[in-house]
Amino acid sequence: MSSMDLNLILTIISYILIGIGAFCQVVAGIGMNRFPNFFVRLHASTICAIGGSFVPIIGCSILALTLEEFGPSRFFLAGAGFVTAIFIVLLAPVGSHLLAKAAYFSKAAVLHPKVADLLEEDIKKGEVRESTV
Repeated sequence: MSSMDLNLILTIISYILIGIGAFCQVVAGIGMNRFPNFFVRLHASTICAIGGSFVPIIGCSILALTLEEFGPSRFFLAGAGFVTAIFIVLLAPVGSHLLAKAAYFSKAAVLHPKVADLLEEDIKKGEVRESTV
């Protein structure tokens, strides 16, 4: 397999990843408008952060590696993209978890419709303290 074939394959993969990211952004935007409460909307925003940011950044980083017109700076661009993607995939779920925990314990967000609240049951049993926020 020649270098030209490998560049073509990587370019196609990067465009597919960018397309997947765009699809995730659209789906997450619909979810933000249609979901009923704060916690489910927070889930949609995390999907937006992971699928809509992480995946296209990886695609752009792979695309930067294939563009020989950038010269040696393409490695810097790809490396910066990969590092940014790693930070996003590590920090977005942590931020969403902390927002959900703070909203739950401060009762700032109404949980409606509520099917089950297992955290409330654990608090009543004494397995989880409310002051852990």
